This record gives sequence, C-alpha cells and structure tokens, in this order.
Amino acid sequence: MTDSAVLDSRPHSRRDVYRWGAITVIGVIAGYAAVLLANVRHYFTDDTESQYTALWIGLGRALRDGQFPVMVPEQWMSGNNTMDDAGLFNPPQLLIDLIAPSVDNVALYATVVKLIFSIIAATGVYRICLVYGARPAWSAVAGVAFPLSGFFLFFDQASWMTALTGTAWMVHAWASAVHYTRGPGASDEPGSRRRRIAGGPIPVFVFLYLTISTQYIFPAVEAALMLLAVAVGELVCQRKWQPVARLTAVSACAGLAGLLTFLPSMLSAKVTWRGTAQINNDQFLTVPWSESLNASLPSSLPAFTSWWGYVQPMPLTYIAWFLIPALAFIDWKRARESWRELSAVALFALIMLMWTAGPGSIGPLRWPVRVLPMLAIGLLVLVCVLLGRYGTFQNWKNRGIAAGVLILALWVRSFSADPHHALWHVVAALGIAAVGAGVVWLARDRGIAAAAALTIVAMFPIAYFQVSAAQPTPMPWNLPADRAEAMAKFPDFTGTTLQLGERGLLQPADRDIDAAYGSLVFGNYARTLELKYVNGYTPTGHFYFGEVLCMRWDSSVCPDAYRRMFAPEQSTGRPLVDLMKLDRVVLQRALFPDAREQAAPEGWKWVDYPGHERYIAVLERVDGPVSTVNGRVSDAKNVTATSISETDTTSRVRVSSEQGGRVVFARLGWPGYRVTLDGKQIPITTVAKSFVAVDVPAGTQNAELVLTWRPPGWKIGIATTVAGLAGLGLLQWMYVRSRRRDDDTGVEERPTGEPERELVDVVS
Repeated sequence: MTDSAVLDSRPHSRRDVYRWGAITVIGVIAGYAAVLLANVRHYFTDDTESQYTALWIGLGRALRDGQFPVMVPEQWMSGNNTMDDAGLFNPPQLLIDLIAPSVDNVALYATVVKLIFSIIAATGVYRICLVYGARPAWSAVAGVAFPLSGFFLFFDQASWMTALTGTAWMVHAWASAVHYTRGPGASDEPGSRRRRIAGGPIPVFVFLYLTISTQYIFPAVEAALMLLAVAVGELVCQRKWQPVARLTAVSACAGLAGLLTFLPSMLSAKVTWRGTAQINNDQFLTVPWSESLNASLPSSLPAFTSWWGYVQPMPLTYIAWFLIPALAFIDWKRARESWRELSAVALFALIMLMWTAGPGSIGPLRWPVRVLPMLAIGLLVLVCVLLGRYGTFQNWKNRGIAAGVLILALWVRSFSADPHHALWHVVAALGIAAVGAGVVWLARDRGIAAAAALTIVAMFPIAYFQVSAAQPTPMPWNLPADRAEAMAKFPDFTGTTLQLGERGLLQPADRDIDAAYGSLVFGNYARTLELKYVNGYTPTGHFYFGEVLCMRWDSSVCPDAYRRMFAPEQSTGRPLVDLMKLDRVVLQRALFPDAREQAAPEGWKWVDYPGHERYIAVLERVDGPVSTVNGRVSDAKNVTATSISETDTTSRVRVSSEQGGRVVFARLGWPGYRVTLDGKQIPITTVAKSFVAVDVPAGTQNAELVLTWRPPGWKIGIATTVAGLAGLGLLQWMYVRSRRRDDDTGVEERPTGEPERELVDVVS
C-alpha cells in the first residue's frame, strides 16, 4: 500500500464477516483467560457472589418444584421477586435458574454464564459496526475491546450481572434496529460505502424484550435512549419518516410486552427505599468529562468520589488502548461525508457522556458511572467504523506526531488524577506508543488483517496487568464457591431462621468457610445453602419493615435489633418474633458479645451448636417450631382463625368472630394483596406498616377468608403483552408483504455497480 492509501478499501465477502465474527468470539475467550490468570474469582465477586448466584439457585429450586416464584413470604424484604433483579419473565434467565441447582461450584457456573453473555455482547458490538459500514476486521477489534473496557470488566462483568445481560441484548437490539430501518425501500446516500440492509421487526422486538425483561432499569432506559438516537440518525440519514415510524412501532410493541416486568415495582415503589422521584446531584459516582474521555491509557486510575475515596483503585474509565491514538490516522476531511450515517452513534455517545457527569440520581437511576459502558460502545463503534472507512497514512510523519501528542495528553490527564503512579503511566504511554507503531507498520506492509490481529492481541496482556494490579480488589465478599462443602459445614437449621448480625464486623480472616461463613449468612448466602432464612439481599427493600428491624440491603442490622425483635408491638402486644413466626434467632457474637450470658427471652432457650460458638449464639423456641403451625396466621384478636391451606401467594383461613376482630399474617405488606370473606372482597390493612392484617366483621361465623397476592398491575401487564405481540404480528405481516411486493416488481437491493458487501446479521 502507498502512504496515501486508505487502510482497507477492498470489498468484503460473507466469508470475511463470519471469519472475523469467529475471531471476535475467540478474542473474548482469550481475554477471559487473561483475566482469570490474574484473578480466578474475578467473575465471582461482590453482587454476583452475594446476590445473583444464590438467587438463581433459589429460583431454580422453585421452578423445579413446579412453582413460579413471584413471592417467597419467609424471605420477607428479599422475597418479592418482582421487585429485584430476578428476571422472572426473561426466558434465558429462567434457563440459567433451572440449571443452577445442579452445579456445586457456583464460581465456575457464574464464570461460564458470564462468558456466554460477554460473547453475546461482543458479537452485538461487532454487528453494530457492520451495519454502519465498518470493515469486519475493525468490527472485530471493537467487539473484543468492549468486554475488556474498564467499567464493564471491573463492574458489569465482575459484579452486576443484570447490567451485563441487559447490555448484551441491548447492543443486538441496536444492530437489528438499524437493519430494520434500512430495509426495503431504504436508499443509500450518494457515495455511501454501505449497501441496503434488510431486516424485519422480529429481531428488534426479541432483543428489546430481552433487554427490558432482565428486570434492571438501566438497560431499559439505555435502550430507549439508543432507539431515540437511531431514530434521529436514520431520519437525518435517509430523510424519510416511514423507516423511523416502523422502528417506533416495533419499539412500542416491545415496550408493551415488557411492561409486566416493571409494573409491579413501579406500583410498589411507595413502600420501598427507592420510592422517591427526586433528582439530586450529590457527586457520588459521577464522572467528570475529563476522566471519562481518558480512555486509552491502561494505567489510568480516574479521580471521582466513590466507596474507596477519590482516586479509584481500578481503571474504570479505560476503554481501549488504541482508541485515542487512532484518531490521528483518520482522514477527517473524507470522514465528513459520512456524518449523516454516523449521526446516531455520535448522538448516543454524546448523551452518555452528558449522563456520566450527573445528576447523581434521577429517581431510581443513581450512580451515573454505570453508563460508562454505553459511552465505550459509542466511541468504539465510531472510531472503528471511521478507521475502516477513512483510515489513512497520508502525511504519516505528521500523523505519528499527532498520535504522540494524544498519548502525551493521556499521560498528563492520568498523572493529574493519580500522581502517585507517575512511572507506571510513563511505562503505559510508551507501551501503547510502541504497539501502535507496530500496528501502523503491519497495516502498511502486511495488510489490515495483521494490523487488526495485533490490535486485538495487545488487549490481553493489558487486561491481565490491569486485573493483577487491582489485587486485592476491594469488592469481594469471598463467599464459598463450593456449595456441597459449605452445606456440609453449616449448621442444619430447620424451620424459619432470622440472623441478627453486621457484615462490617467480619475481619478478613473471618471470610472463609472454616471461619464465619461456616456459621453466618449475609446477602443471599442462605439460598446457596438451601436454608430458610429471613435474611437476603435486596436493593429495593421494604422501607417500613427495614425501619422496624433496622435491616439493610445486605441483611445486616443495628445493635438495637435484638431488643426490637423481642419487644411487644404496640397494637398487638406480640413481639416481632411471633408476628414473623420465627423458629430460631441467630445472634452474631461480634455484634452481641454478652447476649449468651443473659437469660433467654420468655418462651425461648439458648441452644449449643458445637464448633460454631465463636461466631454465633442461637435462640430456639422452648415448645418447638411455630412456622408450620396454623399456616401463616401469626395473631388473632377477638377472632378464631384456623388455616385451611397455604401457598406462597395464598392463605385460606376459616374465621369466626362475634364482636369483630383482627387476623395478622406472617406476610410482609407489599402492594398486591387482596382479601375476600366468603367470596366478598373486604378491606385489608397492616400492622406497624409491615405485617398484613385483616379486620373480620362482627357476626362472622365459620367463614372462609382468602388472602391472595398478585404482582400489582399483572392484569394490565398481560393485556399489554398481548397487545405488543399482536402489534408485532401486524408489523411482520406488513414487512413480509412489502418484501414480496419488491420481489414481484423486481426492486434491486444493491445499487448498480456497488460491490457486494455482505453486512449480514450474524445472529438473526
């Protein structure tokens, strides 16, 4: 190639597309291997070990028993699975749940599951690049780079599982949306390098629905903003409203189908910790633009406020080593001809850049740092498309100097944020300069394939050193990975158990199966052990119950919790342990060091569990378990109440009351409960704003009281789902009909003289 040649101007075939798609998959696997060499538990940390894997096991056991686990009353705050990240209406997630109970090593299972979704995410980015006209080689570079970008690698992949899955489906929705808008009737811009791409509404609908039904609000909102950007971009590019109308219609159908996922949490928000719709900017986990743009220095440790102070211990704003220096090798004069085609990508990246800087919270949307992966997607797609279409060596010496200046700017920004690692920043800057020079040489003398290969291969040692340098990471709980071993060493606690403890009191040496984790549970760990605990992980807990018990998201409690549990509740005169029908209370010795020396509360006794005395003191009822006695009726005043039958969502009770009375149930007062008395609906109330209660009218004799719970808005959700599917059917019929009409009239999809470029949908 000559110095003035474009990096790759040759047409590419279907074989090229699939070959580089396979390279993308192999690259993701290689990147995973590099990360695991640095930390074998990288993909089993923080929320993954404390929330998700145990949740999968609990849901999977229920599904295998023939139950659809929308509600598990004994788990109280964490038992309403329509509120948290269960993904109850997401088919791939249900498959993950079904398999989970059969796997003993939950760390291995989480790593494999995340590998699959990382491959899905990478191929989605690959597809986006293709539909915007990138060469397959550069599309693969973007695809492999994304799972190794800073925030996605250290948070979404390592910890926040639903962010990973939601993003994986969302990027495919993006690619399919562009396919759909550029279907039959779409015309190429003059001089465009892309061919018209056909694609129907079904892939758009499916990927959007999978994004929404992960039950995590961020991917759903990000998908909406992506669709807005695509709609604006295609309107600018095609100058036609019909393609945008089609995209809007199928997006609305997917939104209607996915409404059932969020209706319960929306209608229950008033009783949760996140019930406020306020907009605040507290600067916590908001990222200054100067940091979010410092994307190519692997040693960069950005400066913004988080759990670990101001300078972060991980390269969260890093995207890819080549991203910024590559800007020097783009022919920007020629690139201007594609501004219409790429306007959607640029708009999406700009929106996400604005979001990273705040506000700190918008209702349930908190911590803007979470959208850094979206910024990474936008910038990777934009740069890799431009590299493939307008990369050049013209005036290569000046471009080399420009690249050096960009690298110097990266070093200055990283040094300013983290001056204590100035030498490492120098090494990193010299390293990417050397590798960049090698890529340029290969592109000129060996071709684009070799250059792209080196660009990808260079990512693996960078990932290894980044993960290795972050050890010991501040995120892990170090929960046991081997379920069988953990279950064998933990006490065999039958019945319903409540633990009163504080996770912050655990010392590093305590976080082991042979230490505290052989006696104590935090987060969802009890579900891993297949034990029935009140304690669980809940990001959207019940506000009033949390106040009564002073219980937090990870199930830790305050030192006053012990007194509160055995103090009489004002309106019933019964202690909380009775209203909750608890069989056992486990006290963490570190939080209650003198409790064992005190007399047991009335009706309770201290029970010894040899080998566990160091960490726990155990109270059990003198007269044996009560959780299985008379269903979930926990108190009856001036009324006789006899349980007829119980399920997780329904209590049937035979009641009689001459003067009128009240029945209290060991159920948390989530919205969605209704009650009938002999088929007639009557009002429902709560005790301490937490416990479901029913006032039985005077003169009631041997009547059947039926208390049921359904997710709030479930009828509306089913109706909108049916409407969304019906709308999809209509759109698909219109699409097939238009294709047949075009075939009958001999409409050509490829402009005359345009070389064949198989920008195929590698999934659909």
